[in-house]
Amino acid sequence: MSTFIYMVRHGESPKEGNERTRGLTEQGSKDTDLVAATLKTEAIDVVVSSPYKRSVITVEKTAQQFHLEVLVREDLRERKFVSDETRIPDRELAPILEKSFEDPDFFVDGGESNAECQRRAVDVLRELLDTFQGEKVVVGTHGAVMTLIMGNFDEKYDLEFLYSTTKPDIYRMEFHEKKLIDVQRLWIGETP
Repeated sequence: MSTFIYMVRHGESPKEGNERTRGLTEQGSKDTDLVAATLKTEAIDVVVSSPYKRSVITVEKTAQQFHLEVLVREDLRERKFVSDETRIPDRELAPILEKSFEDPDFFVDGGESNAECQRRAVDVLRELLDTFQGEKVVVGTHGAVMTLIMGNFDEKYDLEFLYSTTKPDIYRMEFHEKKLIDVQRLWIGETP
């Protein structure tokens, strides 16, 4: 019996603001309709999300079309890159990401490492695989967290993969028990 995990990277969000409370841009909001349309024929059983607003909003319409609630899991939050909750500009984030994928234990003061983030997020995924065995589970998440979760099961999901993803993006992971069998990209929206 297969369990399907649909990793849904959040839609486009504003470049500035608080990590937890930033929502989506106008384009990001429009893309939530495409996310729901993409998943409409998948017979989703459960919708789970990071607590960050942009992730919850990205999967809300999907949950609504299946008459489900969005279950929030704190440990699906984005990796904490620095000590505060503000968004880091891309030019500052890129070197941190590069060092983090070279050395999983690297972190900036007040932040967390890839290894720490991966442990907490994979623990949630394992719990979902136990609790919802044989079901189809949408997981609203973030680029780094999604990459680290997927990379735990197959090392080809690395920094290059992260840079190849879009906002939003959807990957269907098929598991037998807790073994990853297959991954398919489902996102049909426009890419940047």
